[in-house]
Amino acid sequence: MNIRATLAEQPRPRYLMCNPQHFAVSYSINPWMDPKAWAERGDALHATAAAQWDGLYRALMRAGAAVELIDPAPGLPDLVFTANAAVVLDGKALLASFRHAERQGEQPVYAAGFHALKARGLLGDVVEMPDGVVLEGAGDCLWDARRGLFWMGSGFRSDPRAAAVVEDCFDVPCVPLDLADPSFYHLDTALCPLPCGGVIYHPGAFTEDARAAIELRVTPGDRIALDPADAALFAANAVCFGRVIVMSSCSEALQATLERRGYTVVTTLLNAFLRSGGSACCLTLRLDRSSRAVEQDALVGAMAAQAE
Repeated sequence: MNIRATLAEQPRPRYLMCNPQHFAVSYSINPWMDPKAWAERGDALHATAAAQWDGLYRALMRAGAAVELIDPAPGLPDLVFTANAAVVLDGKALLASFRHAERQGEQPVYAAGFHALKARGLLGDVVEMPDGVVLEGAGDCLWDARRGLFWMGSGFRSDPRAAAVVEDCFDVPCVPLDLADPSFYHLDTALCPLPCGGVIYHPGAFTEDARAAIELRVTPGDRIALDPADAALFAANAVCFGRVIVMSSCSEALQATLERRGYTVVTTLLNAFLRSGGSACCLTLRLDRSSRAVEQDALVGAMAAQAE
């Protein structure tokens, strides 16, 4: 088997992003957001955010990903955080419902975008959440390809009842995890399942019961616990496919740990978005995840390790 030829034949992982044309910190719905501080340097910070978003876009493209774009909309500064748009698996998108009024205007914009993706054949089905049940997309619902399950966070944004909706929609298990620290208000700020089985997580972001649920399903050798410094950099808020991990920044120690496991760590600074409580994962949404056997990017990762 020609492994390198097989790698070249693999389809590119596909992500959804949104240009930060209207991004700003104009309200506060998490501890990171300070509208007054943003207003004092708004033009400069917006220019920085635009440059940093472009850096992430280019880093993903260089790493082999394909990127679809949804148009930005005035008055919706957090539309840029496309991870919150939906949960997507096996060609089906379960559209998000938002807790805070400031973000609820994003719902029809995302819905139109996902129906457009369906019309192009990039999705097979688009489903809405039941009335009154909040689920803020892949911000709080993360697919773990190795374990064949979703991890779902609740406590600050998403409704615990959403776990049953996810299970019914996708016919896969969904493990609820209660979040305990408002600075890590979405699950994707504190936990990152890696394609080949490891899990990056910040233990301090979870309740004791949630930590026990993680430890029950993730062996000690697969747990990569963040210290408070790396957690505050949102090192868990990373984009991962194959053997590539794209993030804003991390310590040398964490980078070395990931590299020893066979990953290439790509850093592209995103601190302008941290002012809104987001980073690399928040700014992207994977559109082509599959529940079948071994997820495509895990297969690519395993073959890439053999090819090295």
